[in-house]
Amino acid sequence: MKRWLNAAVAATAVACLTLGATAASAQGNNVRIIVPFAPAGSSDVLARLLQGPLQQELKQTVIIENHAGAGSNIGTVDAARAKPDGSTFLISSSAFVVNPGLYKNVPYKYDTDFEPIALLPVAPNVFAVNSAKSGIKSLADVIKTAKANPQKLNYSSPGNGTTPQLTMELFKLKLGINLTNIPYNGGGPATQALIGGNVDVLSTALPGAQSHIKGGTMQGIALTTEQRWPTLPNVPTFKELGYPEMSLNTEHFMLAPHGTSQAVIDKMAKALAAVLAREDVKKRLVELGYLHVISGPAEAKARIAKDVAFYKDLIKNAKIPQVQ
Repeated sequence: MKRWLNAAVAATAVACLTLGATAASAQGNNVRIIVPFAPAGSSDVLARLLQGPLQQELKQTVIIENHAGAGSNIGTVDAARAKPDGSTFLISSSAFVVNPGLYKNVPYKYDTDFEPIALLPVAPNVFAVNSAKSGIKSLADVIKTAKANPQKLNYSSPGNGTTPQLTMELFKLKLGINLTNIPYNGGGPATQALIGGNVDVLSTALPGAQSHIKGGTMQGIALTTEQRWPTLPNVPTFKELGYPEMSLNTEHFMLAPHGTSQAVIDKMAKALAAVLAREDVKKRLVELGYLHVISGPAEAKARIAKDVAFYKDLIKNAKIPQVQ
């Protein structure tokens, strides 16, 4: 049990790709899950949390592969182009439904290139600072500094099109302030940028940042949840700070390449439902920073269509320029 829980955070992309290549050559009954972000982001942590229990349910080896880059588009296209033979799946974040509105030319079709399987647990977004290196200790300090020095502050995000990036952009628009976005290929690199003192503020999903906040390496200054997170009682919510509209969370989806058989989809959906119903998994989800969600293919398909429309309107109304 400890092995798969620790693997949720500790594994790296190099190890995954190496082990994946070795295992794939030795055994043809593997399941690979592509995560279109670097290790330690919310999609990656979630995939690794589910990896061990899914192996038990499916009775197959589950391999996680990180295909990061271009705001998740690289890994998403890799998954779309994979053979629909039941061996390849995608676990992505809200970037999957944001990118059709954010990018002028999206390299995948969200509604025809994939078969939705399930909505997965949701991650709240968090703003954090490295107060030891920047002197900023609160959301009020960010606002004050940004207003006094409009070109001074920057922030790291898991990439263009991620909900952490959109959360910060909406906050900037509402307050009339400026922070320059430094996009990374996932929450892990974005978090390390803050820890290393390379950026002033971090906007990311909670799972990849929670341990650093609890350990004091960085300081959480605002969460998108309705109430304070149980393991981070000292981190205020945007709502209590007077910004209730800042409620965008990072969703997660599992999908398969278009053409994957209904039998395979149903098998994976059933396995996920069993895993997410386990009490030990529920407990670990909260500990890592996820809100528990469970659904099947129909709900996932409907939610994806709804989210794509929502984010297209949001990006347009917020006057966020499309990425070329």
